[in-house]
Amino acid sequence: MLIPAQAGVVRYAQGGGPTAERRRLRRRIRYEASERFARGERSAVIAKDLRVSERSLEHRRRA
Repeated sequence: MLIPAQAGVVRYAQGGGPTAERRRLRRRIRYEASERFARGERSAVIAKDLRVSERSLEHRRRA
């Protein structure tokens, strides 16, 4: 069950959500993707290498 978000933060009633390890992994993937964007690599190649969706990478690139 989700508790209404305040200022864009989602809180889980039963302490759910990603673990600290999962959050670290996601940060590492975002950082590596950003580095590769800066080098001009294509999103399709990055997505395949990092095993994430191309759509999420395009969203990240626009952000």
